[in-house]
Amino acid sequence: MMRRLIVLFVCAALLAGCGTRVGKWFGSSSKDNVDAPAELTDFAPSVGVDKLWSLRLGKGERRLWIRQAPAVVEGRVYAATLQGRVVALDLESGRELWRSETGMRLSGGPGAAGGFVVVGSLDGDVLALDADSGAERWRTRVSSEVISRPLLAHGMAVVRSNDGRVFGLDLGEGARRWVFDRGIPALTVRGNASPVLGQGLVYLGYDDGTVVALRVQDGLRVWEQVVAEPDGRSELERMADVDGDLQVGLSEVFAISFKGQMLAMDAANGRPLWTRDTGSYAGLALLGDRLVVADKAGSVWAIDRNSSSALWRQEALAHRWLTTPAVQGDYAVVGDLQGYLHWLRLGNGELAARVRLGKEPIRATPQVSPEGILVAIDTYGELAAYRLGGP
Repeated sequence: MMRRLIVLFVCAALLAGCGTRVGKWFGSSSKDNVDAPAELTDFAPSVGVDKLWSLRLGKGERRLWIRQAPAVVEGRVYAATLQGRVVALDLESGRELWRSETGMRLSGGPGAAGGFVVVGSLDGDVLALDADSGAERWRTRVSSEVISRPLLAHGMAVVRSNDGRVFGLDLGEGARRWVFDRGIPALTVRGNASPVLGQGLVYLGYDDGTVVALRVQDGLRVWEQVVAEPDGRSELERMADVDGDLQVGLSEVFAISFKGQMLAMDAANGRPLWTRDTGSYAGLALLGDRLVVADKAGSVWAIDRNSSSALWRQEALAHRWLTTPAVQGDYAVVGDLQGYLHWLRLGNGELAARVRLGKEPIRATPQVSPEGILVAIDTYGELAAYRLGGP
C-alpha cells in the first residue's frame, strides 16, 4: 500500500488549479492556501431538489482518497465502510434491509449484480455476499489492496488490485479463473479506475497513461492504447494516470488522464478517434451526444463526443476539487471539497441547483439509479438520496 500512496499535496504544487487548504484536503498540518476554492455565489435555482433520506454510514474513508462509492442496483443501495460493514438499503426510503459485519477493512466500494455483492479490502481480501440476505457466499485473497469497484458480469467478478494485477474470479464460488499482470510506475496518483464492460471486453485505465482491453472470459489482452505519454525529467512530472471513470459507448471508449489528455478510442481495437488537451484526476460522464468532465482547475466542460469540440464551459466552481460528474435527468451533478452538490444544465452549463450533503469533502462519484434518484456519500460516511422536483 505504502509504495503507491502518493502524498497528494506535492501534486498540488505542480498543478495550476488543484489547490485548496492543504491541511483540510490532504491531511497536512500546513495552513497555507494554494489557489483557494472559488467562493460560492447566490443564484436563483431553476430546478428543485428533494432530499429523500440521509444517514451516517460508519466513519467514512476520511483521508485515504479511495473514493468509496455505493452501488445502486434494482431499487437498492449497497454500501461498504472501512470499518467492515456492508449494508443494503431501500433506495426510496433509506430503510436498512440487512447488514453484514465482516471484520475487514473494506475499501473498494461494492459491485452488485446477479444476486451478489462483491467488495475488496485494504488487505487484499475479496468478499462476496448474497444480495438478498447479506449472507457470506465466499471470500478469497488477491495480491494487493483493492481500492476500486469490482465488475460483475458474465459469471465473473473482475477485480483490480493496487499492484496492477487484474483477477477474473468465478462469481459463483470465488475460484480464480485468470490473472492479468502488468507493472506500474513507482510514483502514481492515489486511486484506480474501476473495470468497465463493453461488448465482451473489460476496459481498464492504468497508471502509466494507457487503457487496456481484456477479454472478460479469459483475461486475454486484446489491445492497449496510450492516452497520455508519461514524459518528463522526474517521476513526479511523468505521472499520467488514467484513474477516473471510463465511459463506453456502442463503438467508442472515452478516457482522460491526469497528465492532461482526453482520448476517444475505437472500442474494438483501440484506434484513436480524437484527442483533446484536457486533464483530470477524476473521470467522465457520457450522455447522448456529449461527455461531461471537471478538469484539474475545477472548470466543468461539455465536450462533443464525435468531434471533441467544447459545447460549453462553467468556471464558477474553480479549485473546488470536483468529483467525476454524474447525469441526473437534464443535469450534470458534481460534488466538491466542502460537501456541496451542484446541478448544472446539460444544455448550457448554467448552475441550476445546489444542496449541501454535509461539511466534509465529497470525493466519490455520485450514483444515479434508472429511476432518477441520485445517491451521494462524503468522506465521513454521510449518505443521502435526492430526487429532482419542480422549479
